[in-house]
Amino acid sequence: MEKSLFFQWLQNTFGPVIQRFVETINGKDGASPSYLFQQYLSKSFSIDLKWGSLNSNGSSVAADVVALDASVPLKRRDSFGTVEGKVPKLGMKMQKTENEMQELYILEQTNVGGANAGIIRDKLFNDPLRSVRGVYERLEYMFLEGLSTGYATISEDINVGTAVRINYGYSGDNSYGVGAKWSSSDAKPITDIENIKEAARSEGRSFSVMMMDNKAFNNFRSKSEVKELYAAGLNFSGANIPTPNMAQVNDTLQSNGLPTIIIIDRSVNVEKNGIRTSVRPWAEGVVVFADSANLGRVVWSNLIESIKPKQDILYTKADDYILVSQWHTNDPYSETVSSQALAVPVIDNVNSIYVMDTEESSDDVQVEGDANYLYLTVVYTRTSVIAGINTSDSQTADASMTDAQLKYRINRLSDAEIEAFEAELVEAI
Repeated sequence: MEKSLFFQWLQNTFGPVIQRFVETINGKDGASPSYLFQQYLSKSFSIDLKWGSLNSNGSSVAADVVALDASVPLKRRDSFGTVEGKVPKLGMKMQKTENEMQELYILEQTNVGGANAGIIRDKLFNDPLRSVRGVYERLEYMFLEGLSTGYATISEDINVGTAVRINYGYSGDNSYGVGAKWSSSDAKPITDIENIKEAARSEGRSFSVMMMDNKAFNNFRSKSEVKELYAAGLNFSGANIPTPNMAQVNDTLQSNGLPTIIIIDRSVNVEKNGIRTSVRPWAEGVVVFADSANLGRVVWSNLIESIKPKQDILYTKADDYILVSQWHTNDPYSETVSSQALAVPVIDNVNSIYVMDTEESSDDVQVEGDANYLYLTVVYTRTSVIAGINTSDSQTADASMTDAQLKYRINRLSDAEIEAFEAELVEAI
């Protein structure tokens, strides 16, 4: 590794140009950030190369009214779970070939009066900026896949190097199907959303947003239940109700106390062995419900090369955690640009996130309105679940209750009551 052959062009502009590029992408000029992970995640430094997510299993509890001179009752402390792992290393390299180097050399030799300066700088900065964007693309992929599935999986079929799988610890109790697939004519999306809203309410939680892809949204807005709710807001009584657009849908939802829809329409280009493929990281047809737009953090750490840089290599930092470097090599004769980062998107407080698969109406997820109930990964008959709840002294249940209401009562059974409850359960056939 030797000093870049174009050091005189880069030494005073390498850092500032990349910094300006990062500011533009991050929306520091007043525009929205170009990447969704930058909109919903903050940055957090890790000194030990580990990331951790702290998830509260509790909810707010009202204080008791206590008479004077009486002792204050002791409340159950919220339980917490942690999910953690090691921050992975991300990176990519780009090289200018001998042919490209020859073109730059000719431009330099014919740069009379600075006529070619702009072209030279554009060619020189093309690779560094693409390298920074490459790290952003990978973080975007991991964030969107992780948010929609609970796992960020970078498999060997699309990644050169080590396969990475991150488990964010999503709660199985917060995964739901739908009464009927949203792609079917008899789907009732508003009812499905109300069911999850009720499930969250029973745990003291609420939603402000629900994220979905275009497939789920187009299925959603075309259904009779949605169109009728939209028409009611317009006092429209005709037979041919128009299909609402995005703005009209969200106005209707907000007027009825339902979360705002955010469309996730994002593809990421990945490359392996010179072959590029466009992939969509968001799980198709999945809707994610969240209580805020602050979903977690990009946890990052310092690379050893940034602490102990190599002499003669040109370095700069992008967005605190991306180390960009450039150098010259004789064998092969080339100019190389590298971007490296120790960084990972982390989703926090996942117990407040609910996931609904709009194309899933089987018994392997919780489905409202059917004859079964999913309890601790096993599907039981609702009849036996209701009977089990009714063995307790503290809770009662009946067939008119939703699955969310049954869950609320199960969660409030004591250890002894749980034992009696489970003895009544009958697996669904």
